[in-house]
Amino acid sequence: MGISGQAGTGPGSDPIGGIMATVREHGGRATSARRLLLEALIRAPGHQTADELTAGVQAVVPEVNKSTIYRNLEELVRLGVIDRTCYGQRAATYHLTTRSHSHLICEKCGQVTEIPGILFGALGKAVLGQYGFTIEPRKSAFIGQCRQCAPALPAG
Repeated sequence: MGISGQAGTGPGSDPIGGIMATVREHGGRATSARRLLLEALIRAPGHQTADELTAGVQAVVPEVNKSTIYRNLEELVRLGVIDRTCYGQRAATYHLTTRSHSHLICEKCGQVTEIPGILFGALGKAVLGQYGFTIEPRKSAFIGQCRQCAPALPAG
C-alpha cells in the first residue's frame, strides 16, 4: 500500500499534501507533527534514523517531543507511507515508499547503496515459480563488500 502513484505526488505538486491525503484515506490523522516529520523525510538525503529525523523536526519546531516522532514513525509505517529498514546491529532507518528499491550493505564499512527494485524482475519470477513466494524488493538487502572494501579481483 505505498504512496507511489497517489494523486498529489507528481512533479510540481505538493508531495506532503498527497501523502497526507493517503494517510487520511487509510484512517490516519493529518497532524502538524506528522507533516513536520514528512517534511524532514523529504529534505533528508537517503535513509534517516529516528534520532536524525527528530533532530530535523526539532530544528524547525524545537518543542516537538522525541516520543511524538517515534509514535508517528510507527503509525506511518503501519499506514504504508514510509518503510522501516533494519539491517544487522545498526539503528533502523526510514524512507518514503515512493519508489521500490533494495539495498546493498557493505559488511566492512556499513555503506548502504540503494538499487532499483526493477533489477529483481527475473529473480522475483524465479522465486515465485519455484517456491510460490513473492519477493518485496523494497524490503530486500544484500550483504557483501563495497567497491572500496572488496579485495582486488585477479586480472583476467
